[in-house]
Amino acid sequence: MNDGRFVTTRRDFVKLAAAGGMVAAAAPLMALSRLDIGVGTYSYHSLSIDDMIVQLNALRIREIEMSRGEFMLMNHPQDQLFRTTREKLDRANIQCVSYYSATIKQEQDVEDAIRFAKLLGCSNITGDATGGILDRIDQRLTEEGLTFGIHNHFFPNVRFAYESPDDVLNALSKLSKTMGATADTGHFASCGYDPADAIRKLAPRLRMVHLKDVKAKGGEVNVLLGNGIARIPEVMQELHRQEFSGPVAVEYEKEGDVDQDMAQEITFARKLA
Repeated sequence: MNDGRFVTTRRDFVKLAAAGGMVAAAAPLMALSRLDIGVGTYSYHSLSIDDMIVQLNALRIREIEMSRGEFMLMNHPQDQLFRTTREKLDRANIQCVSYYSATIKQEQDVEDAIRFAKLLGCSNITGDATGGILDRIDQRLTEEGLTFGIHNHFFPNVRFAYESPDDVLNALSKLSKTMGATADTGHFASCGYDPADAIRKLAPRLRMVHLKDVKAKGGEVNVLLGNGIARIPEVMQELHRQEFSGPVAVEYEKEGDVDQDMAQEITFARKLA
């Protein structure tokens, strides 16, 4: 339920179809995926919103996380950006299920992130925070009926607060179930951790997955899914084992034209879903 509208997922449709004796008609949808494959929109950061939507429609993507830089807290976006984008996404029948806020440092950041997420129609916020502000995020998002996913990250030559699954779990240990993890497979691999093992460890608190592959440990170079060290097939097997029902957002961080790359990424992910 979102803004008074019922949104039917592929999984919901298949259940309804089977109940109504429509299994044969639903078969093409059943073949698409059991995991919900979406897109992290940072992948299209070099495109306009309109051009991004064209590409998402071409790939039949119905769920996204809004992770473009102009929407992140540190860039001080205005409400109108979110309203206008929401209108465009609604017209394209694309649902924004999560808002990537980036780092939350203070009370106003919490309130801004909540407002922006609601303007986009999201139920989840992805970001990072440390110290006492985590308790405030927990309190306010619980009040607002939203969830939060702590995002692990790799930064060269910098020790980030959340590099390993244990870093994330330690932060979550004293927080309510409102607070969970948004697991980035590429960043785990860049930091030297096994992404499939990380997904397994985070299972009780896993909110969503950023599906990403990287060339090598200690670097940020993205490669097509299955061509790097992030063990993507094993990650997907673990998600199936968990019967994970959250979004699996394909992300591809590369400058320039990524249209053909993203087509290959989505095809690969759907085959494993």
